[in-house]
Amino acid sequence: MRKLSDKLLEWGYLLRDRVLASKAHEQLKSPLLCRTEKWLDEMQSSEERLHDNQEKAWYDVAHHLYDQWRNLQENTTSVPIGEHTLPPLPYKYNALEPAISARIMELHHDIHHKSYVDGLNKAELALQEARKNNDYDLIKHWERELAFNGAGHYLHTLFWSIMSPKGGKPDSELLSEIQKSFESFNKFKQQFTNAANKVEGSGWAILVWSPVSRRLEILQAEKHQNLSQWDIVPLLAIDVWEHAYYLQYENKRKQYIENWWSIVNWNEVNKRFMKARQLTWKPF
Repeated sequence: MRKLSDKLLEWGYLLRDRVLASKAHEQLKSPLLCRTEKWLDEMQSSEERLHDNQEKAWYDVAHHLYDQWRNLQENTTSVPIGEHTLPPLPYKYNALEPAISARIMELHHDIHHKSYVDGLNKAELALQEARKNNDYDLIKHWERELAFNGAGHYLHTLFWSIMSPKGGKPDSELLSEIQKSFESFNKFKQQFTNAANKVEGSGWAILVWSPVSRRLEILQAEKHQNLSQWDIVPLLAIDVWEHAYYLQYENKRKQYIENWWSIVNWNEVNKRFMKARQLTWKPF
């Protein structure tokens, strides 16, 4: 297993390259580039005296730099075709123990999520090439790959953010909406738990905001994209693919789901809800 510092260095150099290649105005990207290079220099110079507190400090800086990078992207341009990146975890691998083990988090994030990012980029580039050559013989394959890997990347990016070692609880506005949509928080939790436990094969349970119905709904997704709905905003999601729990829980999916509730980052769910609820269409 590689040290966290090695992985952070690798990720840091990738971030630096992304900032350098960004089309953002120099006045916007220059400060972020300077902070990233300073962080890389500090990590390299202190490699010989690594300790847990320093490792955590590096990790916190990495997450802050990533947030700044995302803000830079939002304020300048979309993600270039074929250039999606793996976001860093907002906590250490072992931060969610005992609910989710460090080994599962490492494999899940570094291997499985990374494969969806790579697959999404590959599909986007293949479709770009198809447009260039006016050759759509493999359109069905690459559109399927785009849907599968894209949904996998976006749901996992959501998944990491809506978990936290500290857990939490819904704020008053979100709780009120949950009660309005599901009668009570307990009934919401029961429906969500059962939806997750009874996904056939691999997939997700997802709490979403519907701009048309203007209320919350709970959906299942087989794989990442099947049995879903269009025109909704995901707020909370649990991954019930076996790679998310089997190494620790074996076939006890329900126990994994029950323990997962203790690490739901309701603060993040609250933020997503407050933004999502601003999106409304004419109700039908």
